Amino acid sequence: MDIARIRFLVVEDHSFQRWMMGNLLEVLGASSVSLAADGKAAMERLTAPEPIDIVLTDLDMPTMDGMELIRHMSKMAHPASLIVVSSKERALLASVEEMARAYHVRMLGTIQKPLTANKLSGLVALHGAGIGDLESPKTLTFSAEEIHAALQSGQIEPYFQPKVQVIDRQVRGAEALVRWRHPRHGLLSPGSFIGAVESEGLMDLLTERVVREAAANAVSWQGGTGELSVSVNLSPTSLSDPSFADRMIRLVEEAGLEPRLMILELTESAMTNLGSNLENLTRLRMKGFGLSIDDYGTGHSSMERLQRAPFTEIKIDRMFVSSAASNATSLALVESSVDLARKLRLATVAEGVEDHATWELLLSLKCETAQGYLISRPLSAPEFRKWLQSAQRVSA
Repeated sequence: MDIARIRFLVVEDHSFQRWMMGNLLEVLGASSVSLAADGKAAMERLTAPEPIDIVLTDLDMPTMDGMELIRHMSKMAHPASLIVVSSKERALLASVEEMARAYHVRMLGTIQKPLTANKLSGLVALHGAGIGDLESPKTLTFSAEEIHAALQSGQIEPYFQPKVQVIDRQVRGAEALVRWRHPRHGLLSPGSFIGAVESEGLMDLLTERVVREAAANAVSWQGGTGELSVSVNLSPTSLSDPSFADRMIRLVEEAGLEPRLMILELTESAMTNLGSNLENLTRLRMKGFGLSIDDYGTGHSSMERLQRAPFTEIKIDRMFVSSAASNATSLALVESSVDLARKLRLATVAEGVEDHATWELLLSLKCETAQGYLISRPLSAPEFRKWLQSAQRVSA
């Protein structure tokens, strides 16, 4: 995206640093830069008619500090992207970054002072790359009839985010991420409608549709530079049904996909009804399905789950991956996860890879597979096939 078309707001109480940040943006090519001395002045600018695209803010400021500003941006659902620039320690900046995401503010990243052109331009580039898209679920209400009709008509469909081997950048497969092409609300992320799907008792119908379409698409991908897998997220409610495994096996076989190329991802909460869950997972594994622990490291019972179920893959949570290059705690968690997976002979996938520093770190740790916006945003089925053809030509 052309930086000259981006409208910036710099929020910094120190006058010289405020001028320096604005001047640095202009040196990089920005033509629209507004300045504010604290969060209160920033709010006045954010509520003005002329929109702001990116907010750069300090944390420690009088009257209204950076954290309060982020909270107010969340309350007004402001669409601007956010970059936090502060001299505070990296652990604190990592907490603020997670806080902003929890508030559903479009977070591009944090920069520890001193600010440089390279640090700033790298995060500004993420704004045009679409980082943070679909991260802020809208509060919407849907009836069972509307959801059912959307499933039957194909409005709800899987998008595919590529998974790439770190050591040689070979494509290994993709994760199926459900999207709803709503005729009134536009393209919706799962956070906007999954709650309604679950409350209306339609999760099984949604899961079956996604597995069926994901398997059919995966069949069409085969025959390039190697066999490609597809991953599908499972709901805890699905595993409580003893017939679930048999239904999944039938769907994949009917699509013509080898079960070993279908990976089912489970979060920690999926291991509540232990008896039926383990029966389904064991039956699926016996048929060759891959089983992945999603968001590994975010729950206290991650190690316990590894011991209980026949998992084949650890998927390291984006919360740790995205900050591993700058945060010692995140780095330790990623490093220990990769090491544990290697000892247990499990595959490793790092999600949320958004910059080259993280990629190089994963390469040094010998993490096998990466997924994130550095590689590609989630793509519709036709877009993914085009992307795949291009990626295979480059690697051939």
